[in-house]
Amino acid sequence: MSTTGELVRRIVQAFMIGDASSFRTAAEEYIAEERRKNHHVLARDIEKLLLNGASTTASARTLALIGTQSSDLPRDKERGTVLVEIIEPKRTLESLVLAEGIRNTLSAVIHENRHADVLRSYGLRPASKILFCGPPGCGKTVAAEGVAQALYLPLVLVRFDAIVSSYLGETAANLRKVFDFVRTRPMVALFDEFDAIGKSRTAEEEHGELKRVVNSFLQMLDRFRGETLLIAATNHQGLLDSALWRRFDEILFFDRPDTEAIREILVRNTTQLGLEQGTDLERLSRGLCGMSHADIERIALDATKASILMNRHPIEAEALIASAENQRRRVSLTDNMTSKSEQHASQLPTHDQRGTCLDEVRSP
Repeated sequence: MSTTGELVRRIVQAFMIGDASSFRTAAEEYIAEERRKNHHVLARDIEKLLLNGASTTASARTLALIGTQSSDLPRDKERGTVLVEIIEPKRTLESLVLAEGIRNTLSAVIHENRHADVLRSYGLRPASKILFCGPPGCGKTVAAEGVAQALYLPLVLVRFDAIVSSYLGETAANLRKVFDFVRTRPMVALFDEFDAIGKSRTAEEEHGELKRVVNSFLQMLDRFRGETLLIAATNHQGLLDSALWRRFDEILFFDRPDTEAIREILVRNTTQLGLEQGTDLERLSRGLCGMSHADIERIALDATKASILMNRHPIEAEALIASAENQRRRVSLTDNMTSKSEQHASQLPTHDQRGTCLDEVRSP
């Protein structure tokens, strides 16, 4: 009879390699073990999850999007962590409030990729490397999702928290695994927070290993040949290495919304209850200038929830104003905490996410 620890180890191992049969067998043994210990409530809850397939169904569905198994996903050699996350795109470009220039460029990229075979028959390639820049919360990630949805492709998010390693040469090796993976089948690959590995090689505070990673990334971009659309996104475009810019077919800047865009975001995100007649949206929108798309959406969502709970339909102007004040407070608090964190970090040695000093990079 297996011990509880052994069963848990088998369950985790089966999950990590995508072995559904072994996962179910070990889980059923774990349920039986808990029943033997008279832990009937826990056993019943786990059995219900297993029967409903709540966790495995979603995982299987996303893996099916690209016709692969969990064991085929690229992983970090040292930690075994998966380097990418597969996302089923749901938001459409039509549902997003985008500047006209951005919408037109994205439409052209989508059109080229939908007719890639025609272009290739003339010895040409569709736009396949796009760079999204701009402040956080201004639509870069959701725009990538909208592009993937328009192309009927899965969105594969590259996880830089898993890619960056403290071991000499492993970060570049992880990047190579990701490029090998996205080359195997059509998808939209999003390199979010791209500045994590694309910082300028002239930055004095960066370790030599990370500078070598930039060199490797440049070579991989140049040599990449596949049907995948690569999208890199960054909130800190000023930190990027100058050699990266010319590697992209299109560069788009996602700015904070203007008054007209703010109005449109508010209207689109309050349609469930509607707005009180006579609400001065023009004045309210002017007062929200400087906020991001995500901030405006949050204001509309909070006002909608408050109105539902107070049973006030449609949404009153006062509810929007109160939500706006709350969001300003959140933004101010976040900015202050970020500023303090960055100031503190600048006084410390450079560390990766596991706390290993990069000034003492070691070989495995």
